[in-house]
Amino acid sequence: MDHSTPNLIDLSTTKNSRSIISKFTFNTKEEALNRSENLMYNKRQQIHEGYYKEVADAILKYNHVLLFGPTNAKTELHNYLNANLHFKDVKIDIESADKMTDNEKDAFVKNHFENIH
Repeated sequence: MDHSTPNLIDLSTTKNSRSIISKFTFNTKEEALNRSENLMYNKRQQIHEGYYKEVADAILKYNHVLLFGPTNAKTELHNYLNANLHFKDVKIDIESADKMTDNEKDAFVKNHFENIH
């Protein structure tokens, strides 16, 4: 995952993933920069909050989740989930990973869950 596109991979389905697109686009950033740096920071925080909520809503139905990727978005999402009591019974693992193809992501997730059982 990164700050723009998480891949939600469910190993129990034949269709392994879907994407959610962040609303923090280049145009949004440019518009906020033109107004002020402080406004851009606040706008970015609001959009990230909405992004994490959207991802959180999608993973709420799972009892074990792996967050991985090359950026700190996985840690930020983990902190967001830990602050929400709805996720107190969800086991959340975090791993760093380089950019991957969709097939590599599927294999990474499958390998992670096979090695913990």
